[in-house]
Amino acid sequence: MCELFAMSSRIPTSVRVSLEEFSRRGGLAGPHKDGWGLAYYVEKDVRLLKETQPASDSACVRFIQDHPFTSDVVVSHIRRATQGTHTLRNCQPFQRELGGAMHVFAHNGDLDMGRLRRELALGWHRPVGESDSEHAFCALLERLRGPWLEHGGVPPLEERLAVVARFATVLRALGPANFLYADGDALFAHGHRRRHGELGIRPPGLHWLCRSCAGDAEALRTEGLSIEASAARQEVALFASVPLTPEPGWRPFAEGELAVARAGRVVARVLA
Repeated sequence: MCELFAMSSRIPTSVRVSLEEFSRRGGLAGPHKDGWGLAYYVEKDVRLLKETQPASDSACVRFIQDHPFTSDVVVSHIRRATQGTHTLRNCQPFQRELGGAMHVFAHNGDLDMGRLRRELALGWHRPVGESDSEHAFCALLERLRGPWLEHGGVPPLEERLAVVARFATVLRALGPANFLYADGDALFAHGHRRRHGELGIRPPGLHWLCRSCAGDAEALRTEGLSIEASAARQEVALFASVPLTPEPGWRPFAEGELAVARAGRVVARVLA
């Protein structure tokens, strides 16, 4: 399966993600990866970088490590292809515009494509590639289209959360359904099941950690990830397929749990 990582922070910060080391923690050691992607929110837009080649062979990844971008929301995906050709259009995260905002989605799992097409019909948004993940994203946007267009701006969080929760319930019936979704205002993370080596496919599908530190605190540094310290008080919420640091505080998602982060804090948690 693929690997997911996301960050929400109170203050935009520099994030260095070593995808090669990050993937080793998730069990994808070696060159057997089918692409990677990083999405950074910047001034209501998204800087999206994707490639089909392994991160270990990427000059672009080395550039990001040496010249990290600053953002308050980052979504990352490392692909191990299960559906869709080995092409850029099937690499994640995916992005679309809706209601004047940029929306980003990344999924980890393997969905029943036939049932997905029947039970999550598409409308305005259509996939560019062939993956189950992009179809799911387009189906989610179709369900969010009404609230985003009716309100003429960002809909109330409670309304968006209800839509995403209903979507997650349907998705779980089709296969492993861990996903990250961001709309420029909030970051949604849904944990389901993932492959755990010889134990097979089981929960947890995601883990999360919240950090709060004063401006003089040290940066978060660990194998595969570095988040720079801020001159002001910083709050950071991290989501990952597997815990990225040895520190206590990482919490596994319950099966079907949906968490919402804003400005570095988890502001809502529900069982979808």
